[in-house]
Amino acid sequence: MYLETRYLDVLSDGTDPQVSCYLTAPSYVLQQLECWISNSMSSLIVNDNEELVSNVITVECSDKERRIPFPICIAIPFIARYRGNYRDIMVKVSDKNLQSSYLTPNSLEGMKGSYKGTCAAVKVYKLGMFSVVSCLKKESFTVTKKGLTLKSSMDSRISLIYPPGVFSSPVLVQLKIQPVDPSLLAHLKTQEDAAHSVLSTSPLIHIQHPSTHPFQKPVTVFLPCSPHLDKKSLGAEEDQKRTASATASRITPIPLYFHRTKSASIRKPGNNACEAFRLLGIRSQDSGWFGLDDVMVRTTQSGLISFELYEHLERFIVLYLSPIVDNSPLVSFVKSLEEALLSTTACVVLSHQKDNPHKVVILVVSCKDLSQALRSLPLEGFGGLVETSHQFQVREGEQLLLRFTGNIFGSSNGKDYGKDYKLIFHLQRKPRLELQIKEVDEFGNYSCPHYKGSIVVYKVPREKIVPNLDQSIPHENHYQLPICKLPLRLPKHEKLISRPQSTKRISTDPLEATLG
Repeated sequence: MYLETRYLDVLSDGTDPQVSCYLTAPSYVLQQLECWISNSMSSLIVNDNEELVSNVITVECSDKERRIPFPICIAIPFIARYRGNYRDIMVKVSDKNLQSSYLTPNSLEGMKGSYKGTCAAVKVYKLGMFSVVSCLKKESFTVTKKGLTLKSSMDSRISLIYPPGVFSSPVLVQLKIQPVDPSLLAHLKTQEDAAHSVLSTSPLIHIQHPSTHPFQKPVTVFLPCSPHLDKKSLGAEEDQKRTASATASRITPIPLYFHRTKSASIRKPGNNACEAFRLLGIRSQDSGWFGLDDVMVRTTQSGLISFELYEHLERFIVLYLSPIVDNSPLVSFVKSLEEALLSTTACVVLSHQKDNPHKVVILVVSCKDLSQALRSLPLEGFGGLVETSHQFQVREGEQLLLRFTGNIFGSSNGKDYGKDYKLIFHLQRKPRLELQIKEVDEFGNYSCPHYKGSIVVYKVPREKIVPNLDQSIPHENHYQLPICKLPLRLPKHEKLISRPQSTKRISTDPLEATLG
């Protein structure tokens, strides 16, 4: 008999118990299953273009010899604040070696028992770590020897025409579309010299063909790429706006990868001779971006272009340029664009509790959500004294290490002071930390009316995090200079000085005592 059981767990931050997941399995199996929240592993769970929208859940069987009659059903609560045509909700299954697979939810339930949120339900055939992620939607199709004309279901303006005989046997092809918002391009123009020549771009296309099946004939591609910065022609919808507004305000300079070759792009008929389309692509993860000089890009109708591909490209994008420049600065621009698409402009917010300055909350929020976060603090009892850091660039899953300096230190439990703390950035998870703070030396800062200290914030990139099921905070290596610093202040105690009572001289001389 199959039963459904709700599992609760308490996070390390001391908040109330919350539903970790629902499991449906035979009753004798449920008695042996253990489930808990493993959010300390979230840095190692997400990949590029993924956003975590749930807790990370670990499910194990206490009886290692127990044979479990798979499949069993797991439903994981999640909250996805950003959706769109180009993104999908998937359940990610990871083993202890962090090898992952993806499952499409059987259902996205709006209510599960007494839980009123949304759950992603899947049937699983093994135990391990489970999470719900928002990722680029994947469109799969099979190209037979007869060829195929595909119009993308995500964006009808994007088409691929595989002529008969392009492959000698049926081939599975997978397509992902990553839109580029014009406001992101406008932002890059303020950061990159090469971006000044880029008037607009097509979406960034991710496509997978089997490497064992080279093209026998050219594949025709149709893409939107307006000569003007027009949001409609670039497919601007909510998830694009979020991508652009969450882009870093400071792009780290990237070395140029030189592919100096003459452009063979075809100019748009009737337009300025200094304007042209340029196709850039990448063959594999091990190779770099390059310009495809032998590919002619043509305009077909307003806002649409077409070209023929003679080889498989893992990713490609079309740039509309004025004036025309050679490939090397454009390669640098596309690399910066990719980095910007994966990054978020964020800041750290520190707020004291209104009635208790010794209790603080620390948030990491995207700059587009900052106003809403500041409005919410008073509703939570905070907002007495608010400090906001300057903006910095952060990617999904990167860790922020918080170190107390000066005459103030913090504790998560009111006992263990002097430790470092970490927050893991997930755009849709609203990372936060509540701490108690106090002065290190009550006689310190003697010339100031308050105690002073600061929180120094370091960023630990995902690639620097060692895969370890027992995640610990690095103490000696911070990998780079601090990304920001937040000042801390505490009011000084009113010191109660114990004064001795007035004394009276008592003589041991009997005569003197009698006279007294």
